[in-house]
Amino acid sequence: MAAGDTQAAATLVRRYQARVYGLALTIVGVPATAEDVAQEAFLRAWRFAGGYDPRRGAVLTWLLTIARNAALTAVRLDRDRPLQPEAMMAVLLDRQAPDNQHADHVAEAERIRVALHELPPEQAAAVVLAAYYGLSAREIAERAGVPLGTAKTRIRLGLARLRESLEVSDD
Repeated sequence: MAAGDTQAAATLVRRYQARVYGLALTIVGVPATAEDVAQEAFLRAWRFAGGYDPRRGAVLTWLLTIARNAALTAVRLDRDRPLQPEAMMAVLLDRQAPDNQHADHVAEAERIRVALHELPPEQAAAVVLAAYYGLSAREIAERAGVPLGTAKTRIRLGLARLRESLEVSDD
């Protein structure tokens, strides 16, 4: 493959495509994105085949490392979305729900949007980044440029206020 043999590349893809796709799907969680990640992994393997050293590990290990790195890059890029709670809630509202649950989904999303809007902006952003985007308190602190303890407090207080607000509206 390092010499540009397309047959070798095709053989590599046929032999390992299921494993590469499975790893990508496990990391990114979205089938379409996993397909893109798998394709990117094979392209990188083609491009950097000359860098493969059999003394350092098996071909599968090398290829899965490439796939893992591509998947983690895709996850990081997915996290680089706007920090404004209103913009993030717009993303939530755009997600497709099954037809029979669409009205309930829209109503619930509106309740959450209103409850988030009642929070101080810093707390709302921290809650959405933690709950929806899965960022850690450390990542939120780095993005906001605040100490880790401050980010943790914003998340904790925001969740508590959000819980209270949603419980009150359930009564």
